[in-house]
Amino acid sequence: MRITSILSRAFLVGILLSTVWLLAQPINREASLVMANPKLTPEEERIIVHKGTEPPFTGKYLDHHEDGTYTCKRCGAPLYRSADKFNSGCGWPSFDDEIEGAIKRQPDPDGRRTEILCAACDAHLGHVFKGEKMTPKDTRHCVNSLSIGFTPTVDEKATPPETAYFAGGCFWGVEHLLEQQEGVLQARSGYMGGHVETPSYKQVCEGLTGHVETVEVVFDPRKISYESLAKLFFEIHDPTQKMRQGPDVGEQYRSVVFVTNEIQKATAQGLIDTLKAKGLDVATSLEPAATFWPAEDYHQDYYKKTGKAPYCHHRVKRFEK
Repeated sequence: MRITSILSRAFLVGILLSTVWLLAQPINREASLVMANPKLTPEEERIIVHKGTEPPFTGKYLDHHEDGTYTCKRCGAPLYRSADKFNSGCGWPSFDDEIEGAIKRQPDPDGRRTEILCAACDAHLGHVFKGEKMTPKDTRHCVNSLSIGFTPTVDEKATPPETAYFAGGCFWGVEHLLEQQEGVLQARSGYMGGHVETPSYKQVCEGLTGHVETVEVVFDPRKISYESLAKLFFEIHDPTQKMRQGPDVGEQYRSVVFVTNEIQKATAQGLIDTLKAKGLDVATSLEPAATFWPAEDYHQDYYKKTGKAPYCHHRVKRFEK
């Protein structure tokens, strides 16, 4: 019994000493971070973890000039501001300054260069050089694109794009003439105002859905106003024709401005009133915008695809004094 008790105690002491020894060993920080960041690609791991270098003039951020902050690819910590980026001609993204406390420096094993790492996670970034006199700060952080990410600056004053909907006969011509305007980001042919979901061109032409051939216009209001687009709409089709436009006859060809808000409604109504004051019997109706169903692909950019010209749409100045 006594011998067994002594052996048991020795066994427990051995386990305790082994545990203390393991806890005292240095942790492989890079290995643990790789395990915590399984999203690194093999090439990113080669550079970030194993201190490799990407080929020159190939990196995503070499010719990148957007305003924002460059971040660590591995942990997301902010590293550099876009204002400190410059073109050094070396083939890798270059910065002459860093965000305070973001970069860690250490000599390469051969002592020839100074390595730069993310101060938060030790991810390898590249190397730093001084004495080249490329900028007044006389510093060049030479960074691998694969070691960094980018967060763009949010412009709180930016104006979001707006959308307008116009129907004035065959949508081919309306789309073609509206999308040529500076400030128009996109124009699409489609259907609006009916009672059937996902209508087809055949159904609309047969008058089975109540839809009108409509063009959706997405535009930058800083470059072109809704009023300018609406004026053009009233000048590229005949707003006095009812249930038709030129040779195209049917409910789907009627003249409609589908409005998305009260400002659009008031603007369009003001233009209609102006035309009526000039003696035009305007048939254009104002209706609330509903679901827009994009038309089949062969209808989109029809005149660009075919090289033809609109057969029933041409501009007639109606708002000149």
